[in-house]
Amino acid sequence: MEFKAQFKSVIQWNDPQPDELFIKITEDGEEVKNASKLIIQPGQGCIITYEGKIEGHINEEGIYDLKTGNKPFITSIKNFLSLKDKSEHVLELWFYRKADVLNMRWGTRSPIAYKDPVYTFPILLSAFGNYSIRINKPQWFFENVIAGQERYYHHDLKEVFLSRMLQPMTDYLANAKFSYVDIDSNLNTIAKETRDKTSLIFDNLGFEVLDFRIEGTRFDQDTLDRIAKISDVQAEVKAAEIAGINYTEHQQLQAMRDAANNQAGGSGLIMATNAGLMANEIMNQTKENSNQLTSPVEKLKELKELFEMELINEQEYAEKKKAILDSM
Repeated sequence: MEFKAQFKSVIQWNDPQPDELFIKITEDGEEVKNASKLIIQPGQGCIITYEGKIEGHINEEGIYDLKTGNKPFITSIKNFLSLKDKSEHVLELWFYRKADVLNMRWGTRSPIAYKDPVYTFPILLSAFGNYSIRINKPQWFFENVIAGQERYYHHDLKEVFLSRMLQPMTDYLANAKFSYVDIDSNLNTIAKETRDKTSLIFDNLGFEVLDFRIEGTRFDQDTLDRIAKISDVQAEVKAAEIAGINYTEHQQLQAMRDAANNQAGGSGLIMATNAGLMANEIMNQTKENSNQLTSPVEKLKELKELFEMELINEQEYAEKKKAILDSM
């Protein structure tokens, strides 16, 4: 940031930094006394105070002649210029950013807790994103928030907003109760509802919300672990369905397989053999109770699926395959 005063004749806010919102450019009024022009760049505005009171506000870009201009804002400055050099009266200028403030970051400071309507267990949800705003009541904001501060930055503004906007968003998410599986498909809806519910808060502070975005969400690790377990069970149920057995039978076979793999020597071999025999028994019983798997091709498909799911071993698979082919 640099305030340019060439030969003390021009006052302007030169090279404003992206995070600057309000900047006071005068220290003791001498800059104004010796100036002849005031330059307001596009996207800027200026507020003048005299003896602690707002005497003028200009929000249109342009070059203003401080000696001959006749606008109210300039008249106030001219009156100050007519004062004696040793006057104790001080005139001060604040420049402010009128251009849009883009991509301000936000995030929930603590997870939002609610009961998942699908899985029926409590979950903790965090969200984050960005928003863009534009100041529409600069004088009100100057009087009620800036309150004479010489510099005011976007991060100062962010703290003001976050302390007020996250509660309405938290209330909305807690009441909407989106399930874990529905959050991603409803991000636009959540963003719109949050913007609608917080727009009045921004307006009361002198700003307009241009857009509000949700970039992503996060669930707590306990929720992720529970979902993973449920997904594993669902996958096993589907595998059992494909194999033509029920989930209980599938679990029994899997338990025996796991036990056999964890046992050494003869006991492990016996358990593996029993698992194979049980698989054969279940498969034969399933075949007897089903009138749909009758062709050799369908039998071979079913046999291969059992082998791929490790419900029968390679030797059992080869023997059964040979028996099916021999029966053709």
